[in-house]
Amino acid sequence: MANNPPEHTPTRGIYLLPNLLTTAGLFSGFYAVVSSMNAHFENAAIAIFIAMIFDGLDGRVARMTNTQSEFGAEYDSMADMVSFGIAPGIVAYNWALSSYGKFGWLAAFVFVACAALRLARFNTQIEGADKRYFQGLASPAAAAVIASLIWVGVEYNIDGQEHGILIGIVTIVCGLLMVSNFKYSSFKEVDWKGKVNFIVVLLIVLAFVIVASSPENVLLIIFVLYACSGPFTTIRSVKKLKLEHVLGDNKVQDTKKNSHSDEIPSKNNEKSRDDV
Repeated sequence: MANNPPEHTPTRGIYLLPNLLTTAGLFSGFYAVVSSMNAHFENAAIAIFIAMIFDGLDGRVARMTNTQSEFGAEYDSMADMVSFGIAPGIVAYNWALSSYGKFGWLAAFVFVACAALRLARFNTQIEGADKRYFQGLASPAAAAVIASLIWVGVEYNIDGQEHGILIGIVTIVCGLLMVSNFKYSSFKEVDWKGKVNFIVVLLIVLAFVIVASSPENVLLIIFVLYACSGPFTTIRSVKKLKLEHVLGDNKVQDTKKNSHSDEIPSKNNEKSRDDV
């Protein structure tokens, strides 16, 4: 009687490296919350940017090392909710909104709730999505607007509580942009592995120097411009702006170009760890 070969059972466990990076991002977001509770707002803002770095690394490392998993994608979403939803909302509340009663905590809650809705929508609309664009402002970018604004305020000794109404409005607007249908460039069409001219390398070095000279101001300008680019891009791409282009179920394909030209089928149905 022939012996049947033993069946190979799938290995249990989780991949260490990408989930370690996700954990580092989660830690940074939690540290931002704790720092704001101790009135260390500059540290809190910087921690949110550090969380962004780890969030950008974990997915790329997972793809480079072929260690993508459903667990990693779900864990990344939970970490993003803390780092780019709860953390910015609480830091903004502690810095500028705590003395404004219901308006203050409701403004912070709108941001947190919109971040959760943004993540949930992203996770359920992975398949068939146009990889060139994000639908709505990505949660790390929205968090970066809040964090850089607070960082600039601290750097120039601005009392956030004196400008709480303005900060509250900015917080609410950033939250609403996350759940909007505005199209934001994902920069995924950039060929990061391709060769570039030597001048491009010099420009990159110059960009690092400019950012290092005044990081809080440069980052604020960059992310505010990016946040404003979504409405501008959407208005330019449609013949007539409709409610569906701004909010709600985006079923309208009334663009200047052929609507099918914007559809790029996904080659991999596995959920991406890149923002959300």
